[in-house]
Amino acid sequence: MRVIKKLNNNFAICVDSEGKEFIAYGKGIGFPKTPYDITDLTVIDRRFYDVDQKYLALFNELPEKVLHFTVKLVDIARNELDYELNPNIVLTLADHINFCIQRAKQHIYVQMPLIYEVEQQYPQEGKLGRYALKQIERRFAIQLNQNEASGIALHFVNARYNAKTKCDVTMQWQQRYDDVLEDTVSIVEDEMGIVINRCSFNFARYSSHLMYLLQRLGTGNLLESNISEMYCSLGEECPKIARCVELIGEYFHKKWNLTLSEEEKLYLLLHINRICTREGL
Repeated sequence: MRVIKKLNNNFAICVDSEGKEFIAYGKGIGFPKTPYDITDLTVIDRRFYDVDQKYLALFNELPEKVLHFTVKLVDIARNELDYELNPNIVLTLADHINFCIQRAKQHIYVQMPLIYEVEQQYPQEGKLGRYALKQIERRFAIQLNQNEASGIALHFVNARYNAKTKCDVTMQWQQRYDDVLEDTVSIVEDEMGIVINRCSFNFARYSSHLMYLLQRLGTGNLLESNISEMYCSLGEECPKIARCVELIGEYFHKKWNLTLSEEEKLYLLLHINRICTREGL
């Protein structure tokens, strides 16, 4: 096995005996000068295959304690859920959990869908969300709002990666993905008067969310809950971003004859807000 690129001291990009790239975790694996060969494979504690290149920066950005916690949580989820999970979920969920922890430490509260409402539609994922919340509080010594469990639960919902989500109608949406991505980002840029960095992780986060949204549109399984008051409240706090979301809603209605639920709009608002905040607005 060959190590070809260091990500940090404990994570590196490797090539296995079949020539397939993967991310390896092992104490000190990234410390020697690359490239180099590993003969003792026991130094590798974990392998991550098929991770999208756009998420690699997270190996440097995320605390290892959060990454390790998330790896174990995803292992549990794979045993509990009856569908395959997207291979990027360890990184995207770790980013979500880390953001949740940082907000809690700064006493910043973001309203989330009620966990009991999420559990009505997604009982397995809701159970995992509640479990994860308790473990986060215990492992990281913080107090979280109980509805944060719904954000974690919905993260698993969005990471469905099996044959059922690859039906013909979903594939049609995936083929339109590039156009929809550029159209919606252009709406934000025009309305906010900015140029969004297409190479940034925040753009990657938004693009991933949009892909999951298109998958839900393809299957007709849009997120629904009674969050009108929450959406209106956040819209009042961020009127320009709410305007972007409404324009994106009009875009889906006029071009694709589809209506976004207010919960879908809420998540678009949160993602667009992060992009604009990171752009310095």
